[in-house]
Amino acid sequence: MRCYPRKALRNTAVLISLVALLYVSVYSPNTETSDYGEVQIWARELVSQQFHSERNLQIFHHLQNDTVPFNMSYKFLAGFPAVSQKYLTVGLSSVKRKQGFYLLDTLHSIFTESSQEELEEMVVVVLLADFDTDWNKRMLKAIYKRFYGPVLKGQLLVTHLEQKHYPPLEGLKRNFNDPPDRVYFRSKQNVDYAFLLSVSANLSRYYIMLEDDVVCARNFLTSIKKFIQSHGDSPWVTMEFSKLGYIGKLYHSSSLPQLASFLYLFYQEMPCDWLLGHFSKLLVQVKPIRFKPSLFQHVGLYSSFKGTLNRLKDEDFEQDPKTVSDNPAADIFTDIIHFKEFTAEKAYDLGTSFFWGKNPSAGNHFTLVFHNPVAPKRILIRTGAPDSKKDILVSADVEVGHDPVRTDKVLQCSKYFKLGSLVDGQFEKKDIQVDIDSALSCLRIFVSQSQEQWVIIHRIQIWI
Repeated sequence: MRCYPRKALRNTAVLISLVALLYVSVYSPNTETSDYGEVQIWARELVSQQFHSERNLQIFHHLQNDTVPFNMSYKFLAGFPAVSQKYLTVGLSSVKRKQGFYLLDTLHSIFTESSQEELEEMVVVVLLADFDTDWNKRMLKAIYKRFYGPVLKGQLLVTHLEQKHYPPLEGLKRNFNDPPDRVYFRSKQNVDYAFLLSVSANLSRYYIMLEDDVVCARNFLTSIKKFIQSHGDSPWVTMEFSKLGYIGKLYHSSSLPQLASFLYLFYQEMPCDWLLGHFSKLLVQVKPIRFKPSLFQHVGLYSSFKGTLNRLKDEDFEQDPKTVSDNPAADIFTDIIHFKEFTAEKAYDLGTSFFWGKNPSAGNHFTLVFHNPVAPKRILIRTGAPDSKKDILVSADVEVGHDPVRTDKVLQCSKYFKLGSLVDGQFEKKDIQVDIDSALSCLRIFVSQSQEQWVIIHRIQIWI
């Protein structure tokens, strides 16, 4: 019998779309659904049958494309993979806790803090990782009851790994002198995440790891996209959008099979967040690439391990990070000598590092040449240490230019116009389009007076 995966995918999508149209009420994240009308109940049952059909399972195996490192069969308990890849997969694993329950609130935060446009580019994958079958069934029912809209739209997938597929979890090595129950917990957690990564390997371009007890910043996907774009073609393994454990760790989806195999291979050796750090270093990313402010906050009061009290918070978290700029792709040139790894790119990449240069002289410059002309609405430049006025750029003009040309292997604009000057090492100008009616190719900080002290440029932000 011949199999036509594309046709099967198309038929599945059409069926789901037709059933979704039967819903009278459109999903609203602020509304919990307790009762369904007769048509809604029928639609739910029909879609549930489709979710669990053998054809859907075959389709998913086709999408896997043999990238999963585990020799096992699995399927989604709810939801269905999209025909085409999304931009981002949000993955989280959940187990039964002795105290506290946060999973539904975490899902609520993901969906309510995202715009409809963002949700179209995103899929959330939940692994119900407890060995208690009754608990998993209750959670599946609760998820479907509250989030049936995202399930029907293919924005929320739920999966589970049966206990028989796990490697031995008892009698393992007691590394770091951890007690047996702690070794069991962290070893199982590594396998949980290895499986979750495998399930998610082909769903999107990027994957971000969360815990089941977090809240999200507003429009977090937009901030993530801007941060990725600000790094251009620079290679990276992991980006961090929180400083707590493995919350907010972002990966290329193409790396997920490798990472899943890595977690599975060393599952009994150490905690997951330690393994993630080793994975990045093995792929030659020694320094973390972290976005600030943090986009995810830990809110769980009780740990999933023994239900112990856990008040861990990320003080860099902002619920509504309005300060996130666009920072269009640009090449950066400067004749100010930098110190160690504090290179020019660090001033512009929206991360937590900065450019640190040795005593600038009059006539030195720090220049951005945009890959494509831009029409900025606002420009912000901050120099000096963030917590003091040390190493500020004392005297410099901010200029914009047109018509880039290459001279001595350096790109520069042939014409520059003064936009303003730094005051106490700072510069900010809004409504730039009022004064400049054409797109710009360059932004230059031109040093007008020599200084003995070094200079820190810790932030250049551009909104377009």
